[in-house]
Formats: sequence, C-alpha cells, structure tokens
Amino acid sequence: MLLELKSIQKHFGGVTALRDGNLDVQAGEVHLLMGENGAGKSTLMKIVAGMLEPDGGEMLWQGRAVRFENPAEAASQGIAMVHQESMLAPHLSVAENMFLGREPRLALGWVKRRDLLQRAQRIIEEHHFPLKAEWRVDKLSPAGKQMVEICRAIQQGSSLLIFDEPTSSLSDAETQEVFRIVSTLRSRNVGVIYITHRLEELRMIGDRVTVLRDGETVHSGPLADLSTNDIIRHMVGRELTTIYTRAALPPAFPLGEELLRVEGLTRAPLLKDISFTLRAGEIVGLAGLIGAGRTELCRALFGLDAFDHGQVTVRGETARIRSPRDAVRAGLALIPEDRQRAGLATALPISYNFTMASLNHVSRLGFLNHSAERKIAADYTARLRIRAASGKQLAGRLSGGNQQKVAIAKWLVGRARIFLFDEPTRGIDVGAKVEVFEMMDELARGGAAILMVSSEMTELLQVADRILVMRQGRISGEFSGPTTQEQIMRCAAFEVSQAVAGEQAG
Repeated sequence: MLLELKSIQKHFGGVTALRDGNLDVQAGEVHLLMGENGAGKSTLMKIVAGMLEPDGGEMLWQGRAVRFENPAEAASQGIAMVHQESMLAPHLSVAENMFLGREPRLALGWVKRRDLLQRAQRIIEEHHFPLKAEWRVDKLSPAGKQMVEICRAIQQGSSLLIFDEPTSSLSDAETQEVFRIVSTLRSRNVGVIYITHRLEELRMIGDRVTVLRDGETVHSGPLADLSTNDIIRHMVGRELTTIYTRAALPPAFPLGEELLRVEGLTRAPLLKDISFTLRAGEIVGLAGLIGAGRTELCRALFGLDAFDHGQVTVRGETARIRSPRDAVRAGLALIPEDRQRAGLATALPISYNFTMASLNHVSRLGFLNHSAERKIAADYTARLRIRAASGKQLAGRLSGGNQQKVAIAKWLVGRARIFLFDEPTRGIDVGAKVEVFEMMDELARGGAAILMVSSEMTELLQVADRILVMRQGRISGEFSGPTTQEQIMRCAAFEVSQAVAGEQAG
C-alpha cells in the first residue's frame, strides 16, 4: 500500500472543508476521486501533496505516519500533483517550469541551460506534446499549460501522481494522450489518484473509486461494482434520472428582439469574416476544436482584443466596442474560460466580486455603500445557493462550482442582457453543471441572449437552441433542430464543402 488516509480533517475559519476523509491507494492502480465541488477533493489532495496541513486524522506513506509541511517534502518522498488551475511561473520557459528547483547546474551554481532544454525536450517528445522547451508559459493556452504541469510531474520520477482535473481544458486528442500517459504510469507500478468530473472518462481509466460528499468519504470500492447512476447518487445524495435536458421552448414562445448582430468580423490571422445573430430568449452554442477561434471571438466581442474590420450591432444600433468598459455599457457580459485569472478577484471577498462590474449600483459620489454591497452579496449567495461562510469569504477559497456562480452573478447584478459563456462548465461537478445550465435557461427565458462556447458536444446538444460551428477562424456551419455529434464534428474537422457533401451523401 502506498498511501492511507484515515479520518482527515481540515477547517478554514468557520468552514469545515474535511470532516472525515478516508482513502487508500496501491502501487500500480488508478484511483478515481469523485465528488461535487466543495466536497473536499482538492483539499484532501493538497494535504497529501504538502500544500496544506491537516487539523486531524492520520496519513501513512508506505506504512509510515507522515505529515508534510510543504510540497518539497512531499516531492522528496515521491509525491507530485498536477493541478487543475495552473501553478506555473508564467514568465519562465516550459523547460524552466518543468525543472524549477531541480535545474542541472555547474559546480559554481550556474544553470546548465543547454542541458535543461535538451532534457525537457526529450520528455516533451517522448509524450508527443505539441510544446517546445524554450516557449514562454504565459504565451500558452490553458491546454498547453496543463501539459506543462503533467510534464513537470512526470520528470520528478514520482511513486504517486495526483491529477486534479487534468483534461478539463484539453481536446479529445489531448485527453487520449493523458489517458495513455496514465496507463503507462500504471504499467510502471506508479500509483495515480485521478480527480475528474467527466463521467464519460471513468470507465476508460479507473480501477477503484472513492466518493466524497460534504467533506466525508461516503463510498470506496472497485469501479466495476458501480453504475454511473450509483456514482452520481453517492456524489449528490439523491437520484438523478438524467444529467440535464433543457426543456424545449414551446412553439408559442416568441423569440424577442435581435440583441446582437455580428457582420464580417475579422481579426487576422485568428478570425475571418464572422457573421451571426443572437436574439432575446435563445441560447446559441458555439462548437469547434481547440484553436478554432471560439475564445478569440468572445474576447473580440467583449473589447479585450481589437478586430481589424467588421460591424457589431447591439439592439439595432452600431456599437463601438473598443474596451471591456464599452462592452459593459452596451449590455454585454463575459464569463471567461479561466475564471480564476480573468473572471474573479480571488484575493478579495465575494461581496466585492459580486459588485465590481457595477459599482454604480453600490456607490454614490464616489463612496462605496458597504451596506448595499452586503445586501447584494447576501441576496445572490442565497439565490444561487453559493456555499460560503459569508460575503467576507475570499473568492479564491470557494470551490470551482461556487466560483463560477460568483463569476456569473456579478453580471446579473449589472443587469447584462447579452452573455458570452466561454466553457462555463470547465472543471465543475455534475451537480454544479446542472445549476449553471438552469441559470442559463432562466436568463434566456427572462429575455437575455446567450452565446455558449463548449468543447463538450453533449452539453451543446442538451442546452442550445441552435449551434454554430467554427473551424480555423470561420463559421463553418450552423445547426438547428435535431442534430448529432457526428454532424457537428464533420463541420469542426473538415472543410465546409466536405461537411456539406458528407451530409448529402448520408
């Protein structure tokens, strides 16, 4: 047995993150760790990796009681963690991040840079990652950063690797590569703890599963003994007959006015002649492979990146959106893919995060009305069922699902009407996903227009009224009515003419 956790406890102020965490991992197995956001999974793993100290309980490493005071101690014992949110140094290269603190050095202490780059590139090529050792990390996509995290953990030669949502921002091909790496580690007798919210991944990779709920271990055993519904029931404490199916709009439901029209939007070389519309009351999905330009389109519409030419019309009037401030004034809201870096002020209380996009609602003559801010925080915390000790809790201390709710709520406070959701369910559990979908449905039925970017085609098919597909910076297709994943993938992966020809042949 590599690792045993017995009755682990952890508290953050008045919030109990773990009350009875139990887990054991054997060498050469992939142990799945499941649970809703806020169940305590990441907290438990951060204790194993030396990032947090437990308040109670016992941890045994290879039969010996241990307590790590920092990640370096855990790493020295053969434990490494690949984090969901990037823990990299953005100003350094891929190679420097992979070997940070372990750089090959000369006798006088100088880093052997050529050796560093060569060793890093060998690992990258061995695992077929589309990276270069000399690339700066701050220029990488979320998927690229995740791959650097994996490479860094692999090069340490660990006996136990912890993967915290490693595929949350990866394409299908990149996800399969992660699975291959995990299988290779298992064949080398390395123990793997794998946290995921993607239920479809379970059977592809796992041997045993442990489920946490509200800080307690509620089930642990072989994965083969459980159905998917059993796992969901353990996670949420109730039966779910289906993950989510958005009720179709009734025939009599009138789509409202055209809230957004985009014509010929171009930003070389990323976006090419993009045109589409959004109407009040509808959710429009945006599908495409990684690199198709979906996030770049959202950034351009929100004024984060200037576009070369094209026209954006909001509620019938030409909008000159040159900055996010212009976008907010026009009624646009962006819920970004990387919520921690671009959607929230994680070091500030959630009460501030609720109101930071609409300070005019809680201030007068330049002075902040703290009473009004507290009331808004209390109202939206209750309305959206956000699990927090109070409005004073730091946003960075919330679980991923609750952080996403806060990122959405700040735009509800500001009364936005056009919402750009970029990967809204990335890294959140099944229960939180349903709540996000329900919020989107409520917004649409209340007269908002929503553009939803997602790499999960099943989500788009469940939620969207129609689906746009992007390929290499262009809109390559549009689907409404009954649609299949195969039809969407054809449009995303092939030239428009090929996709159309395939449809005609079928």
